[in-house]
Amino acid sequence: MHFRLQASEPADYEEMAGIFNYYVEHTFATYTETQVTPDRFEGLMSFCQGYPALTARTGQEAMAGFGLLRPYSPIQAFDRTAELTCFIHPDYTGKGVGTAILAELESGACGMGISSILATISSLNEGSIAFHRACGFSECGRLPNVGLKRSVPFDIVLMQKQLQCPS
Repeated sequence: MHFRLQASEPADYEEMAGIFNYYVEHTFATYTETQVTPDRFEGLMSFCQGYPALTARTGQEAMAGFGLLRPYSPIQAFDRTAELTCFIHPDYTGKGVGTAILAELESGACGMGISSILATISSLNEGSIAFHRACGFSECGRLPNVGLKRSVPFDIVLMQKQLQCPS
């Protein structure tokens, strides 16, 4: 499948919200039960300022997915660690979009001196856990029974990837 990666910009927030809202309504990939507005992404992006944030677009200009890194913590001791968010349009999962976004985010992370990327994933999102594992993430912890969505309890699975950045 042909697609191109580009830096996210404010004009993308509505499509990003649309992709995210699919997962709000149909899966346990998001923790929220209510749809979000494009303003939510404006707030998220301001929190991620200076970190890589990307969209993937098909040849027909449809948004195939998006991914971004954000600070793990505002405490300086954690400056080398970032947290990942990545959502792929359901029509484009399993086609290499997520892998390409993650590779580009990792490259950007290395350029920032980040050496560790974290992902927090619902235990009910087995596809995401498998994706992260296939991309070199390891489960490093689990918070049992801390989430509840649609009256269904779930664990948070903590996954981590140590980056092998060129010196």
